[in-house]
Amino acid sequence: MSIEVGSKLQGKVTGITNFGAFVELPEGSTGLVHISEVADNYVKDINEFLKVGDEVMVKILNVEKDGKIGLSIKKAKEQEQTLERPDRPERQQRPQRPRNFKTEKRSASTENFEQKMSRFLKDSEDRLASLKRHTESKRGGRGARRG
Repeated sequence: MSIEVGSKLQGKVTGITNFGAFVELPEGSTGLVHISEVADNYVKDINEFLKVGDEVMVKILNVEKDGKIGLSIKKAKEQEQTLERPDRPERQQRPQRPRNFKTEKRSASTENFEQKMSRFLKDSEDRLASLKRHTESKRGGRGARRG
């Protein structure tokens, strides 16, 4: 089998570094499995997952012009799982909302513009009064301003 991007091959781990593992492919070429491509979860120490001499299934991610081969164990496993996955039950669909759901929700409010505006002004005045009380107490009270 030739080395083509996307193909899956069986390989043997020949070396381990802190950034990945070197895997010898069937035709004698060697590729690198980067530490981020070893497992689905975070890999702090690659030695917890691989040892020299392990046989692993890898997927070829890229082949550089200078002969470097990028490999992935994680993506090779993902393909196997999708092929071996038993049929899942159908997902139930959510009930359909009416197209004008948001406008219906707004129209349910019985306030008109003037009522909303007066409520807004009252809330704003309350917040402003509270803010003034709070800042005056920090200045020494009684609204004494220096100027």
